[in-house]
Amino acid sequence: MTLSFWLTILTIAFLLALSAFFSGSETALTAASRAKIFQMANNGSRRALLVKTLISSRERLIGALLLGNNLVNILASSLATSVLITFFGDNGILFATVVMTLSVVIFSEVLPKTWAINRPEDFSLSVAPLIRPFVIILAPLTAIIQKLVHVLLRLIGVRSDTSRSGLTGAEEVRGTVELLHEEGEMIKRDRDMLGGLLDLSELEVSEIMVHRTAMLTLDCSAPTQQAINAVLESPYTRIPLYNDNPDEIIGVLHARDLLRALIKVNGDISKIDLASIAREPWFVPETTSAQSQLNAFLRRKSHFALVVDEYGEVQGIVTLEDILEEIVGEISDEHDTDLEGITRQSDGSWIVEGSLSIRDLNRALNLNLPDDEATTIAGLVIHEAKTIPEQGRQFTFHGLRIKILRKSLNRLTKLRITPVK
Repeated sequence: MTLSFWLTILTIAFLLALSAFFSGSETALTAASRAKIFQMANNGSRRALLVKTLISSRERLIGALLLGNNLVNILASSLATSVLITFFGDNGILFATVVMTLSVVIFSEVLPKTWAINRPEDFSLSVAPLIRPFVIILAPLTAIIQKLVHVLLRLIGVRSDTSRSGLTGAEEVRGTVELLHEEGEMIKRDRDMLGGLLDLSELEVSEIMVHRTAMLTLDCSAPTQQAINAVLESPYTRIPLYNDNPDEIIGVLHARDLLRALIKVNGDISKIDLASIAREPWFVPETTSAQSQLNAFLRRKSHFALVVDEYGEVQGIVTLEDILEEIVGEISDEHDTDLEGITRQSDGSWIVEGSLSIRDLNRALNLNLPDDEATTIAGLVIHEAKTIPEQGRQFTFHGLRIKILRKSLNRLTKLRITPVK
């Protein structure tokens, strides 16, 4: 065997190594976590900054790597064919096809891509300095190829928009959280907290407010002693005030302000004017997002707002605690009263209040009931039944059997929920 033969064999081996390099680089750079790379770049890693720059123009990067990979594969196959034809004549084409297919698949595709997919960030940081000049050199050629590809896609009716991604950043984070929980790397409570934080922008204050039917309000025209007794017995520190008409809130009484006023008059209740010590009420539209309201609470350093509809009528109250509970779950302190909500039965069913919100029920029982059409479990039953069901009626939907246990007028007050096996 001549020297040229061995040089050709070495060249083929070198080209296969280059092919493995391009294949592994493509897999690593496309599989690398953008969040990890971004964090490493912020921490001062120059190679991470280089990787961040490369993957920011993913189409150009992949075009250059595929171009280089195909060039070396075709050249290696051509050289192998010429060598084997010399030894085996026309049968050398068949031998070259078999040998090069096995070599490319094993050594230039499966092996480097398996290596890269197991350590995408480390692999990316290692190859980025070598890939960058290659991408720059091939940039004009890849740009022409990209233009041609876009023209062909338009001819067949496919629009390519490189500026758009299939998922938003919030959806990607949500998917990551769900995946970590499913794989056992994140407990349910942490998943619920992160999910609640992501949901704030999609929630309106009308979905988390305390409805007007459950509001505690005081009539400032009533005897002062009666109002003070109500404040002392209440678990709340802020109570809306009205004058004769409960629908017209004139202020918000803070228990601390009432205490200060009592001290100033040496406990003489007859000198207390509730309306004069009440704070100006803050009204917010019911369509305000929970995220915007949270920002408004922080900006105004306030904890309490009255929710009104488009006609200016009070629909309920929303507090900073209500929004925080959407993130961290129910917050209780020594002054909170125990409210009936969910009671587990020995047969595996649950007795729940009809006024319980769907979000709280989903979080407590790890369910996935929709909350697009209704905010409470009673509202969901009415929506699914398309009517206001009578006491004793039973329905099955979303994998649950729900029975109406108690009804007051048109309100479903107590339900039994049983999972359908």
